[in-house]
Amino acid sequence: MERLLAFRRDVHANPELSFHEHRTTALIASTLRESGLEPVLLEGTGAFVDIGAGPIALALRADIDALPILEETGLDYASTNEGVCHACGHDIHTTVMIGVALALKSMLDDGMLTGRVRVIFQPAEETMPGGALSVIAQGVLDEVPRILALHCEPRIDVGSIGTRIGAITSASDTIKIELVGRGGHTSRPHLTEDMVFALSQIAINVPAVLGRRIDVRSAVSVVWGQIHAGSAPNAIPAAGYLAGTMRCLDGEAWAGAGDLLDEVVRQVAAPYGVEVKLEHTRGVPPVINTESETDLIEDSARAEIGSAAIVLTPQSMGGEDFAWMTNKVPGSMLRLGTRTPGGETYDLHRGDYIPDERSIVTGVTVMAAASLRAIAQLQDGDVRR
Repeated sequence: MERLLAFRRDVHANPELSFHEHRTTALIASTLRESGLEPVLLEGTGAFVDIGAGPIALALRADIDALPILEETGLDYASTNEGVCHACGHDIHTTVMIGVALALKSMLDDGMLTGRVRVIFQPAEETMPGGALSVIAQGVLDEVPRILALHCEPRIDVGSIGTRIGAITSASDTIKIELVGRGGHTSRPHLTEDMVFALSQIAINVPAVLGRRIDVRSAVSVVWGQIHAGSAPNAIPAAGYLAGTMRCLDGEAWAGAGDLLDEVVRQVAAPYGVEVKLEHTRGVPPVINTESETDLIEDSARAEIGSAAIVLTPQSMGGEDFAWMTNKVPGSMLRLGTRTPGGETYDLHRGDYIPDERSIVTGVTVMAAASLRAIAQLQDGDVRR
């Protein structure tokens, strides 16, 4: 644990943005090599390592990138990269998988590991459509029969995990809308295309209309994070933009929502005579947890940390590019409790998020146990689909 804490705090103090995780990748590789493992570096950033021999029984995935958020924790090992921090817990994810790799290597050295596990350190989860696609394109999953991952959950106490069969995350896209038209004086809006008013109508009415055009059970949610137009209180600007995300609980509804979004945006903007430029970036589908792989997690956790430490987690509206991997091979993602009992309940993507580091022990224990169980199931021919 002492070694893993030092590793985690090093990663936390030196966060790197998507596809720029060069130092993080080098630290991962050097740590694995020091233990006698032979990591394979991916194109750009990221790496994977195989522990053991024979056919791969299981792959484990960690994401390694940080967010463009100012850290506000006040920790001694806070980010030294101004405006960048691990506000989503990827430093915990990476440390857990390093711990699993080192534990399995120790078992291999002792002659106790009878199969092979692949541990993947993936770059750029925080981008759209995500670094998982790059990992897949490089063939890292070609020999993988099943895959697991974990994600920090600040609403679950440390020592516990959350599981769910079926969709555990949502589809997520990025939307950027630019409007262009005639500006002018605020005393004569009839001689302009009133940009600020048009933007406000799109901001309010597009989410409302989509909510009436798509099955409500799909829970389509459009939320804006940016809106900008103008520089003076008495001047109507000639351009403006707004940007946000569109999320959807249902994969089928997500597949058809793009064309409808374009139609609705243009219909809402039409009365104001503005030119509309819509940039809709398809992000990720929902992560679908398969029953067999979720059973693998739960059976392993039940044996190591007890049934009381397993809770049912709801489907999140957040997006996660692990979905691309579960689209390719059966898999499951667990929620790793990081809340100190009785302590503050944080949200992810907050600059003051402080996960309880004891969660690393829980993550390593469950994932290492799942690795051994997957090896045994493969050798016994007992993997149920």
